[in-house]
Amino acid sequence: MEILSSLPGVGRIVLATLLAEAYDPLRRRDYQALRCLSGTAPVTKRSGKSLIVVRRLAAHNRLRDAVYHWARVAVRYDPISKAKYAALRARGHRHARALRSVADRLLAVACARLENQTLFVSDHPGRRHAA
Repeated sequence: MEILSSLPGVGRIVLATLLAEAYDPLRRRDYQALRCLSGTAPVTKRSGKSLIVVRRLAAHNRLRDAVYHWARVAVRYDPISKAKYAALRARGHRHARALRSVADRLLAVACARLENQTLFVSDHPGRRHAA
């Protein structure tokens, strides 16, 4: 719990939702399951020569909302998340698409931190947690 709460943008409500709705994938450090449950993993549809990538609609709603707000707050206070969001927006991605990419990165960081049993430490002195 302490490792997850050290991540940028994770407040007590997001933390409680993550632990309640995705406890088993977090315990197993299953990044792919977390991506699918939270809706950050894209869905690829192929038909003949066409290829379409769309957002995942089959996701857990409370977990999707929590991860969305986690990414939204991280973009405000974490310089790395802010830079990734700005780069995605500059490439033409819409707001929600860019936030899903930031959330996907944050899930990968969370799984790596849980695997290594290390806290997230930011070099940025003004980093704050969400409520």
